[in-house]
Amino acid sequence: MEMNVSKNDEQVVARKAGGLNPAVIIPIILAIGVCIYLFVLGSPGNFKDADKLGAGSVAFSDVEGKDIHPDSFLGIIYKGGVIVPILITFMLTVIVFSIERALVLGRAAGKGNLDNFVIQVRSLLNQNKIDEALEECDRQQGSVGNVVKEGLTTYKALSHDTTLNKEQKMVALNKAIEEATTLEMPMLEKNMMILSTLGTVATLVALLGTVIGMIKAFFALGSGGGTPDAAALSTGISEALINTALGIGTSAIAIILYNYFTSKIDGLTYKIDEIAMSIQQSFAEFN
Repeated sequence: MEMNVSKNDEQVVARKAGGLNPAVIIPIILAIGVCIYLFVLGSPGNFKDADKLGAGSVAFSDVEGKDIHPDSFLGIIYKGGVIVPILITFMLTVIVFSIERALVLGRAAGKGNLDNFVIQVRSLLNQNKIDEALEECDRQQGSVGNVVKEGLTTYKALSHDTTLNKEQKMVALNKAIEEATTLEMPMLEKNMMILSTLGTVATLVALLGTVIGMIKAFFALGSGGGTPDAAALSTGISEALINTALGIGTSAIAIILYNYFTSKIDGLTYKIDEIAMSIQQSFAEFN
C-alpha cells in the first residue's frame, strides 16, 4: 500500500537531509587528522638527527632504542602522544562544520540586507500592498523570505475567502506562518549539536591525555632508582601540557562559534516573528 506524503513532510525531509552529513564527514576528518599527525607532525624533518630516521614518518622509522627529540614546534606537538590525532580531528571538525553553518546561515538571511527587508515589508503591509511585499520576498529569498512569502500568500488567499469568518481566518494565517517557520528551523539548527558537544568533549579528551602524560612523568620519577630520568620526566610533562593546550583551544573555539551561530539563528527567528506580527496586524486591520 502506497503512503501519500504531504508537501510539508517532503520539505521537512529535504531540509533535514541538506547540509553536511556527520556520519560521512567525521570519519573522513578522522583519517585526515591521523595523516596530519603521522606525516606532517611526525615528519623526520621536525626532529633532531633527521637523517638517521629515514623518510616518511617518525612512527614508521626504525630508531633502535633511541629516543627522538623534536627540533620544531610541530615535533613538540607530535610528542603529545596518541590523543593528539583525536584532538586534531576535533579541531578540524569544528572548523569544517563552522564553515558549513556560516554558509547555511548566510543563505538563510537572503540576498539583501535583512534589516532593510524587514522595514520594507512592514511598510508595505501598513499600506496593505501585499503583491509588492511578495515581490520583496522573491528578491530577498532565504529562510526569512520563504516564511514571509508563505504568510503573505496565505494572507492573500484568505482575504478572498468568503467561507470563513475573521477569527477562523486569523487562526489559519497563524498556523500557516508557524508551519513555514517549523519547516525552516531544521536547516538552521542542523549540526549545531556537534559544536556544542565538542565544546565539552574536547576538554575531557584533553584531560585524558593530560592524565596519561602525568602518569608517565611520575613513573619516570619513581623508576630511576634514586636518580629520576630527566628526559622521560620532561617527555611526560610535555605530553600532558600539549594535550591540555590542544583540548582547551579546541573547546574554546567550539564554544565561541556555537554561541555566535546560536545568536545568528535567534536573530533570524526574531526577524521572522517581527514580520509575522506585522502580517497578523495588517490582516486584522484590512480584513
